[in-house]
Amino acid sequence: ELLFPLIVEQKYNQYIKQALREAGISRVVTIIDQKTRLEVQKPIWEVASSHMARRSFIGNIYKQVKDPNLVGALSGYKEGSKAFARYRTIDDDMKKELIGMLE
Repeated sequence: ELLFPLIVEQKYNQYIKQALREAGISRVVTIIDQKTRLEVQKPIWEVASSHMARRSFIGNIYKQVKDPNLVGALSGYKEGSKAFARYRTIDDDMKKELIGMLE
C-alpha cells in the first residue's frame, strides 16, 4: 500500500510551484534560459521542480548529518552510488568545521 497516490512528474512539479507561491517563498534564483543560454533571474516558485527539491534536501541534510550512507538511504540511493555523489558538495563551512575538529 502506498503512503501517497502516484501522480505524473509534471503535475507533481506544478504542485511544488503552487505550494511555494502560496507559502510566499519568492527568493530570486539565477537559471540558464534553455532557448537563449543566458542567465535569467526568476522567483524560485516559478522554476522549482521535484529534482530541485531532491537536490536541496540532500544538500541540506548532508550538511547536518555528514554520513553519506545515511543520507543516501534516506533519499533512495544505494551505498556507493555515483549518482548520489553528484548531489553532495563540500562547502567552505564544512571545511572550516573539519579543521576546527582537528585543532
